[in-house]
Amino acid sequence: MAKPPAGTMSLEAALQQAVAHHQAGRLQDAERFYRAILQAQPRHPDANHNMGCLAMQVGNHAAALPFLKTALDANPTVGQYWLSYVGTLIEAGQPDTARDVLAQGVSKGLRGETAYSNLGVAYTQLGRLADAEACYRNALETDPNYAEVYRNLGVLHFLQDRFADAAACQRRVLELHPEFADAYTDLLYFLPYDDNVDEAMLFKEYCGFGERFEAPLRKAWPKHANSRDPNRPLRVGLVSADFRHHAVANFIEPVLSQWVHDPSLALYAYYNHSSEDHVTARLQSLISNWRIVPDLTDEQLAQQIQADAIDILIDLSGHTADNRLLAFARKPAPIQASWIGTACTTGLQSMDYYLADRHFLPTGQFDEQFTEKIVRLPAGVPFLPSDQAPAVNALPALADGTITFGSFNRLSKLNRPVIALWAQVLRTLPTSNMLLGGMPQAGKHDTLLSWFAEEGIDRSRLVFHGRCSMAEYLSLHHQVDICLDTFPYNGGTTTLHALWMGVPTLTLAGKTPVGRAGAAGLCHAGLDDFIAGTKEEFIQKAVAWAGKAQELAQLRQELRGRVAASPMGRPDVLAKGLTQALRTMWQRWCAGEPAKAFEVNANS
Repeated sequence: MAKPPAGTMSLEAALQQAVAHHQAGRLQDAERFYRAILQAQPRHPDANHNMGCLAMQVGNHAAALPFLKTALDANPTVGQYWLSYVGTLIEAGQPDTARDVLAQGVSKGLRGETAYSNLGVAYTQLGRLADAEACYRNALETDPNYAEVYRNLGVLHFLQDRFADAAACQRRVLELHPEFADAYTDLLYFLPYDDNVDEAMLFKEYCGFGERFEAPLRKAWPKHANSRDPNRPLRVGLVSADFRHHAVANFIEPVLSQWVHDPSLALYAYYNHSSEDHVTARLQSLISNWRIVPDLTDEQLAQQIQADAIDILIDLSGHTADNRLLAFARKPAPIQASWIGTACTTGLQSMDYYLADRHFLPTGQFDEQFTEKIVRLPAGVPFLPSDQAPAVNALPALADGTITFGSFNRLSKLNRPVIALWAQVLRTLPTSNMLLGGMPQAGKHDTLLSWFAEEGIDRSRLVFHGRCSMAEYLSLHHQVDICLDTFPYNGGTTTLHALWMGVPTLTLAGKTPVGRAGAAGLCHAGLDDFIAGTKEEFIQKAVAWAGKAQELAQLRQELRGRVAASPMGRPDVLAKGLTQALRTMWQRWCAGEPAKAFEVNANS
């Protein structure tokens, strides 16, 4: 173990030692040297700055900020000090302070593309999108080839519902840095929201990810030496950055609670995030082999998975932030599957299976949009309702004779065509109203109001509610008779929450997987009549159900029972089906058979 600097060692030599340990990943040794320097010279700029960066590496924003502030105060002429401090403020959820600090730096002569890029991020988090775009444009004037600015601008355009522009920005990033996999993931995240991107184009783009990033690795795929005993206990690895307070954790925990009692499975978690919370602690208690891997390269992670002799490796991210798909692309396990993270293919040939259900991806309809073979489980995901859910109330329309439609989907799903269709429903039913929840805290829904106004819908017929607690969010359903779904990207969890509150959702089933989430939840609850295949049918069904208040009222009281009795409300059924699916995959591999689509029934 390294020793703190001796009294005779100069501060410069001690700093060199600290930086060497830091760069080598020996963080405890680096911290020991930095602290010894600061004990001798509390305002040493570099030692304070590096201590702050070290704290950031382990996700401790609160500890990082004082060090970074001291470094900046000690020497405000160093641009990196400004940027590190501002970046940490942003990551710590203080974008307003970050904006003010960086604006001060710019006023004192801090210029350049990085400064404007950071300020743009701060403005974006404040919801001041026009100011953010101006910052990014200024940055690009300084450096037209600054890839990070294009990436940030793409995120901004996505928030503005400018999906084609968002995708174009990520394509520009990839022109500048062809091996920047995260930019390709951003592109694949944006594309399904664009109503102008059809299923063939979308699948081609996903396959392009595999050809760009996986193809060079395929010749080096290992020959797995796992024992081909078809009946032995299986080592199952789960890879995710979301083993914390996150929707993915909500879906996986009910299954893990069943699996922990299953002697046929040995579970391994590969947690790709540095932060932990109470959800992390619960999940860790269910998985005995817990690996924290954000600091591992993709090659190192693949080597760890091979060293653990994992039989079946499950990706829980897909093309979302902090995924480890490039580790999967190295084929570290003989069988690999993707589940929950995203509704689309990974585009990887190394991913053997995609886990879903027959309502989400009906047999024969979506198989050509996946590089994986689709395994249909009793349910695609489990749904356990929030313990903060209030009781179901009576149908609001019975009290005043007015139908109230609702939506609780995130703002990025509320595009112009969606508003046009909803407005047509409201025009056809001139006494109806609409409640929209989940709006930004700042109440910035002027764009939505303008879209509704262009469609002839008066502001008085619209009720907006900002983001709120789970209990308040669920209680808002007491004011809603029928929810209206978004497209081409359907709601998922919001539809399930609405069902639990007795509110059916009218959905427009799409031709891509992201347009099937609404239909999947409704089918499990026996609500096939709320699924439309065309916009015309969507309007017809909205009008028809608006005239069936008594049926809606009866349905409202039945939905909780329907959800609870369905496979998605029975984690024991889903866990059993998933275990059987894993066994079938394993038996096929043991027999030397290729991956094949199949279905596991609830009673199998």
